[in-house]
Amino acid sequence: MIFVTIGTQEPFDRLIKSMDEIAESVGEEVIAQVSTKTKLNVEHMTVLDFLPPQEFNKLFERADLIIAHAGMGTIISSLVKSKKIIVFPRERKLGEHRSDHQIATAKYFEELGYVDVAKSKEELYEKIKIKQRDEKEIKLKIGDYASENLIDDLKKNIQSN
Repeated sequence: MIFVTIGTQEPFDRLIKSMDEIAESVGEEVIAQVSTKTKLNVEHMTVLDFLPPQEFNKLFERADLIIAHAGMGTIISSLVKSKKIIVFPRERKLGEHRSDHQIATAKYFEELGYVDVAKSKEELYEKIKIKQRDEKEIKLKIGDYASENLIDDLKKNIQSN
């Protein structure tokens, strides 16, 4: 199952429209968290409004692939849960956000090899097909808590100030 989430900055019609147009050809169930503010008529995906955290987490866990805006919360959650993720960053020039920080976030995590980035419907479709064939384990898995080394470094930094 593919789970599509748009985050809390709503709506994100470009992502939802792109995903709806390719959902039939990806060969698996697609469930999308879609804002009630959308004006789209979604035809090829199961759509849900914003979900309570427990329900959201169940879908996130069940998914084989996450497709999302380039929000840090979603990216970190995918790393914690070892989920394949494709990010589709919001763009300022399209009126989807106040800045292009999602483009910068996507680029940074892509350079690290932790996410794939799509900027168009065509790229999204190609990345989904690649991810569906990819049997490699997730490159990085992070834990639920900071490492002891990070905590020690933070303590030293705080004490030295």
